[in-house]
Amino acid sequence: MTAEEKPVPAVGGSDAALTERLEHELDAFNDAATDYAEREELSVKVTDEGGQLIGGLTASTWGGLCAIELLWVREDSRAGGWGAKLLRAAEAEAVRRGCDRITVSSYTFQAPGFYQRHGYAEVGRVPGMPGGHADVYFFKKLAGE
Repeated sequence: MTAEEKPVPAVGGSDAALTERLEHELDAFNDAATDYAEREELSVKVTDEGGQLIGGLTASTWGGLCAIELLWVREDSRAGGWGAKLLRAAEAEAVRRGCDRITVSSYTFQAPGFYQRHGYAEVGRVPGMPGGHADVYFFKKLAGE
């Protein structure tokens, strides 16, 4: 590259290597800023007698905080209380790992009422999602659970 040439951003689709690098760099920055580096993934799942997935939850724990990333229950099993069971199992594991708080977000067309019924308080909302919806952010204290 000559002195006259300047870097130009490259725009593209999915880039696993870029995602991995950004996660590594941001984790290093966050660890230095908070003086806390221990991060663990957390997952909870339930399968039926045939081994088919009924539902699952993924999250991570870091510095006393559990952050739920995904929670899904198969449509034909949603009335069976599986969402609550997955959530309780994740909360119990978070407490076991030393977490005293937990966060999650849910689009308004998904399950904000579900989280509120389980003691989560709305702490923020981002409007402008497709279809006129919002992304709702929830927080819950786990201490004493």
